[in-house]
Amino acid sequence: MNYCIYMSIFPFLFRVLCEFNFVTKLHFFLSYGKKFVSLHFQNYTKNNTLDIMTLKEIVDKLGATVGLGADKLDREEEYCFASDLMSDVLTLKDTPVLVTGLCNVQTIRTCDMANLEVVIFVRGKRPTEDMVELADENDMILICTPYSMFKTCGILYGAGMKPLY
Repeated sequence: MNYCIYMSIFPFLFRVLCEFNFVTKLHFFLSYGKKFVSLHFQNYTKNNTLDIMTLKEIVDKLGATVGLGADKLDREEEYCFASDLMSDVLTLKDTPVLVTGLCNVQTIRTCDMANLEVVIFVRGKRPTEDMVELADENDMILICTPYSMFKTCGILYGAGMKPLY
């Protein structure tokens, strides 16, 4: 357990917090004498598994816009994969959310071949009309975020999405 060494100072609080089934980015600021202690918890349940997120939560956390598929945001996703190399995408056995900076028709075609239905474009890139039309034919969801791939992946991981590898 890697909660915090300060928890030994607060055993009662530690027991109470462990009784919660789900603790989300909880920040407790406790005053102990003149020292302040900050305790950080991530999105782990008691059995240390990460949570499944809806696409709506993903869009909110990324400050993103939905280019296509706004009516499907209640869909739940568990895994995420980030790559600009479409050859890597073709090797995927599962169907995660794809985070990519490659914004062209080949991205949509590759995702169709790999059965990926959710694509997040990073660095403020926007799909063209041809991309949106092709994605719509293949029942895909396109999301655009202004963040870099690194920051996007960090936000998603911190919010509970699992990496594919």
